[in-house]
Amino acid sequence: MDRREESIRRWFDMWLQKKDTGIEELFSQDAVYIESWGPEYRGVEKIRHWFAEWNTRGSVLAWDIRGFFHKEDQTVAQWYFRNAMDDGRMEEFDGMTLVRWSEMGQICFLQEFGCNLNRYDPYAGGDAPHFAGDAPKWF
Repeated sequence: MDRREESIRRWFDMWLQKKDTGIEELFSQDAVYIESWGPEYRGVEKIRHWFAEWNTRGSVLAWDIRGFFHKEDQTVAQWYFRNAMDDGRMEEFDGMTLVRWSEMGQICFLQEFGCNLNRYDPYAGGDAPHFAGDAPKWF
């Protein structure tokens, strides 16, 4: 379990440092990576390309792991994420990452799930729900 957790920490740290310190070591050649808002990258070469290209447009400011859950060949990491894009947009949200591990101990499947930080009780004012007027977040 410690090796799996260290691999996930290493992946998050690559984003914080904006530096590929071993994507090919972490991911299997045919790995699948699904972002919470829809993009899907197939193969370590696509994952590497996306990582390098994305880091020309923005910076990850925080990716704080809050906990891990392990079951057989799967790990879930719960986290908080914040980034700043070069065009001035900033994003932050809570999330989880589901990882499936290959027999060689590499990430062969990774899917992210996001959760809005602006949470509220839509029934606080009575029996009828009142939803926030903000547009839903992309995830």
